[in-house]
Amino acid sequence: MNMTTVSAGTAPAVRLLDNVSEAQLRGLAAVLADCVDGGASVSFMHPLSEERAQAFWRNVAAGVASGERALLVAEDEEGILGTVQVVLAQPENQPHRGEVAKMLVHRRARRRGVGGLLMKAAEQVARERGKTLLVLDTSSADAERLYERSGWVRVGSIPGFALLPQGEPCDTTFFYRELK
Repeated sequence: MNMTTVSAGTAPAVRLLDNVSEAQLRGLAAVLADCVDGGASVSFMHPLSEERAQAFWRNVAAGVASGERALLVAEDEEGILGTVQVVLAQPENQPHRGEVAKMLVHRRARRRGVGGLLMKAAEQVARERGKTLLVLDTSSADAERLYERSGWVRVGSIPGFALLPQGEPCDTTFFYRELK
C-alpha cells in the first residue's frame, strides 16, 4: 500500500508493509544500526551487530504478519531511510489505543521531513485500524520537537529511564495524541 508518494526527487515515499522481504530486513537493520551508531536510545547498546538487528526486524515482521503491528517505511532511490511502527495489539481493556514505536530515520535523511511523513502515515494507519489514542516515548530532543509540532501532548519525563547506546543514562519523555 503506497501511503504517500511525492515526486520532487528528494522527498521519500512512505509505504505500509504487509510482509517484509529479505532486502527490506537488511535495509531496516541498516537504519537501526545507523541510529544506534549515532547515539539514539532505541533499546539497543553499541555496537549492534547486523545479525542482532536483523533478528529484531524478523520479530517485527512476525508481528506484522500476525496483525499485531503495522510497519511503515520511508524510501528513496537509495532504499529504506526511515521507519515507524504502530503496535496495534493491546490489552483487552485498551482496544482503542496503539503505541508508536521505533520511529527511526537514517542520519543521511534527517531534517528532510521524513519523520513528519512517517508520523502522519502512522496516525492514518492507526485511525484506519480503529485506534483513537496513540502513545509514545522518546529520549531525543529533536524527536520531542517533531512530536510537539505535530500536535502530540507531552505528559512528562522520567529521569534515567533508559541508557544511551554507550551506556550513559538518559531521560525519557512520554507523549500522547488523540486521533479524530
